[in-house]
Amino acid sequence: MYQEKELRTIPGVPMMLFLILCIIGSVVMLIASTRMGIVLMIPVSILALVFSSIGLGGLTVVNPNEGVVVQLFGSYVGTLKQHGFHHVNPFSTRKRVSQRVRNFESAKLKVNDFDGNPIEIAAVVVWQVVDTAEASFQVDDYQNFVVVQTESALRNLATTHPYDAHMEGQLALRGHTAEIAEQLKIEIQDRLSKAGVSVIESRISHLAYAPEIAGAMLQRQQASAIVAARFKIVEGAVGMVEEALQKLGENKMLVLDEERKAAMVSNLLVVLCSDRHVQPVVNAGTLYP
Repeated sequence: MYQEKELRTIPGVPMMLFLILCIIGSVVMLIASTRMGIVLMIPVSILALVFSSIGLGGLTVVNPNEGVVVQLFGSYVGTLKQHGFHHVNPFSTRKRVSQRVRNFESAKLKVNDFDGNPIEIAAVVVWQVVDTAEASFQVDDYQNFVVVQTESALRNLATTHPYDAHMEGQLALRGHTAEIAEQLKIEIQDRLSKAGVSVIESRISHLAYAPEIAGAMLQRQQASAIVAARFKIVEGAVGMVEEALQKLGENKMLVLDEERKAAMVSNLLVVLCSDRHVQPVVNAGTLYP
């Protein structure tokens, strides 16, 4: 396991000025040695010029929210995280890793939910690299790793929860968006921790039944909504009838026997529970023969 460690470097501007002065001095010394015929000074001047020129290759710029992973002959040396102008070993290799916050939206995946119904689901994940060493050395391509593992976690989440809750207390993809989003974030984070990636937020961006069953499921949802509405209407109607009979009894406006009470209850329930306009019928006779 590679853990990120910050690399201490030489400031870039003083080192650049020093190397430029070395190059100028080497050129001047080479010209002087050639003119004066000092043979021993010529190789020294050439070597100084070559090494000074190579040293310029160690100058590195680090941008804000960026890490530069430094390797020397295959070994991890450290990461440059302080933005600015730096100088490192010119023989080292450097890889830039962005630590900016990024977002990724998965493709629309077709999976079966907990009840076996085919659904389409997609998610948006907000993430960033927090450990440049793990992102560089633990996985081959951390960006592709984020994509693949996000879709894998999304498939697993969809198969362990139903689209709609059919039992009290059951988590559903459609009805418990906050809880599902938190579970998705935890599952994605568990998969991406080894790649040095932190998941900031994840949410379901698309959720629908597959086209082949969408029509049937829509009818089912409509039927459930109608049944629920009917239950509410009947509950309210019974309460209104009960209150009406109670008020009539308290005010002693009418004295009704059980048969007349039953008739009144029946009529009131028909009026209150009907989904169409009630046609009034005037009874000019009597309930009794």
